Amino acid sequence: MRPEILFTLFKPATTLKGVGPRMGKLMEKLLGGPTGTPIGARLVDLCWHLPTGLIDRSFQPKVADAPDGVVATLTVTVDEHWPPANRRLPYKVICSDDSGSVSLVFFNAKDDYLHQILPIGSSRVVSGKIGRYGHEIQMAHPDHIVDPEKAADLPKVEATYPLTAGLTAKPMHKAVRAALALAPDLGEWQDPAWLAKQKWRPWRQALLAVHEPESLAALEPDDPARRRLAYDELLANQLALAMIRAASRKRSGRAIAGDGRLRDQLVATLPYTLTQGQRDVLDDIRGDMALPLRMLRLLQGDVGSGKTVVALLAMLAAVETGAQAAFMVPTEILARQHLATLTELCQDLDIRIAILTGRNKGRPRQALLDDLVDGRIDILIGTHALFTEDVMFKDLALIVIDEQHRFGVHQRLTLGDKGEAADILVMTATPIPRTLSLTVYGDMDISLLHGKPAGRKPVDTRAMALSRLDQVVAGVQRAINSGARAFWVCPLVEENEQLDLAAAEERHATLARIFGPENVGLIHGRMKAKEKDAAMAAFVAGETKVLVATTVIEVGVDVPEATIMAIEHAERFGLAQLHQLRGRVGRGDQQGHCLLLYTEPLGETARARIAIMRETEDGFRIAEEDLRLRGTGELLGTRQSGFPAFRIADPMAHQDLMEVARDDARLILDRDPQLENERGQALRALLYLFERDAAVKLLRSG
Repeated sequence: MRPEILFTLFKPATTLKGVGPRMGKLMEKLLGGPTGTPIGARLVDLCWHLPTGLIDRSFQPKVADAPDGVVATLTVTVDEHWPPANRRLPYKVICSDDSGSVSLVFFNAKDDYLHQILPIGSSRVVSGKIGRYGHEIQMAHPDHIVDPEKAADLPKVEATYPLTAGLTAKPMHKAVRAALALAPDLGEWQDPAWLAKQKWRPWRQALLAVHEPESLAALEPDDPARRRLAYDELLANQLALAMIRAASRKRSGRAIAGDGRLRDQLVATLPYTLTQGQRDVLDDIRGDMALPLRMLRLLQGDVGSGKTVVALLAMLAAVETGAQAAFMVPTEILARQHLATLTELCQDLDIRIAILTGRNKGRPRQALLDDLVDGRIDILIGTHALFTEDVMFKDLALIVIDEQHRFGVHQRLTLGDKGEAADILVMTATPIPRTLSLTVYGDMDISLLHGKPAGRKPVDTRAMALSRLDQVVAGVQRAINSGARAFWVCPLVEENEQLDLAAAEERHATLARIFGPENVGLIHGRMKAKEKDAAMAAFVAGETKVLVATTVIEVGVDVPEATIMAIEHAERFGLAQLHQLRGRVGRGDQQGHCLLLYTEPLGETARARIAIMRETEDGFRIAEEDLRLRGTGELLGTRQSGFPAFRIADPMAHQDLMEVARDDARLILDRDPQLENERGQALRALLYLFERDAAVKLLRSG
């Protein structure tokens, strides 16, 4: 249960004076919850809503000297009130000093209120942006109107906050200040020696400081107050991950070694020799599986590095002991691809492989489930369908999860509960910068799979403007006439007026007219599963030579005969996506070609993406560049749905703190695994403050 001292912070923003239902809705739209999901804005969300700019109110010119478009603070006398002739016109209050006059302009203002705050003949200090319209100097809706005696109370520098349509600066500023006033003093959760070394102030003082910047430097990530709060958030995240890890491993594991007979048979039949990288990660995995502890390991491997064979060899180790393995993938297409691959690789082995997807219905599904619970299936490949309650194993010993970023931590743990302390191996073909991997995989050991099987040639990557589309099509025509096969990727399924991108269906129709309808297939996310399978099967078999597709083919689909990848509107894709798509070709012994087709003119970021794609095929370097170009926010918010969305911390700017937070979290749990001492109690409050509540529940559950 959330500590009582935090109750106030988690009250709705609408409990604040002046924040009604309408403003509450706008704040909900702007702030949402910690993962970006609107859950109703709360006081804590206002506290985490940090300023992004400053207004300098120190400029105090005479009226005649106030430049257009500049924020100025003026001392004036109120001369006249000019009510509007109709509601569509503004109310004007004419003021002056010894240099000239200025019109204070108000829309939808009440006469009596303006007479109250701006009585004729009075002296007032007004602060706001100057506008010049012809010979008239104006200030629309001044930010501040005070008596000269209270001028000293005006802020010399004032923070500005991100806003949304309908929500203006003044009420937002007022709401944030009201929320901050209710922020409690909390016990210190940071190590005293570390805190002293960094010269950081206590949490509440740091929180107030970030909302009262005195210079532009105070808005930067390296500002001491911001670093303090960033470290708090990173520590909460790392502590939660460490607690999940501890809870997972607390369940007594099982030693899985096997006798090696199936693995030796498989390796002997492979048409290639395992790379050193494959042998190294297999040693890591086998070492984990042989221990009486639960394995939690992430395998990061670049596209084409041979992760599937590594996963199969790990699953065979489980099967050798008489146990079962599950192989979970994000899409049905990929599930069927893996079924075909694993069945072919294991054709000489006495093992039973099956597939379970949402398509399995009725009696065939029940028969499969009966075989599974009776132990007549050794390896089960499946999609999200594996999560359903009726899927039960006789003895599940190993779970392999492909493309981990498509699944959350809780899904991973749910699947793990289907076995008796089953080992978990998760894989991704999307290399993730170490900084980011620590934010989401801090509960796991990480293995990096470098290198590619012998014989793989680098993919020839070229960039061409879409204005040369005729030349590209002619080149593809020559290639398929000589036996090649090509992917043609489009970003959208239907024409989008805003983006004006080529639709997959339209491109399919165009290419079908040129190459012949019998030679061009189409696959996209809106097709029925049977239609997708049929289109992919026709392409794999060579019945169609060109497959027009959306990014449904991004992950895992393997067609060794495909040697051309044309990506239309490549400037619209992120680097990681482009790299994944390119990895679909050049998987056989033939030269692969990737054509990045772009619309001119290219922006700076798009140009940089295309340049790095041409320079390297190293997925880890590409991931770092993707992080640099797109920033953490976009990566965390869209591409990697499994990543936590940080409110304060920037994993790129604060990567040095990430490492410290990870070590600190482990040390904390080593010394106080139940968070019972004084610092432990403060850390519990920290976890609730940053909404890592699930981790605290693990403590209570034992």
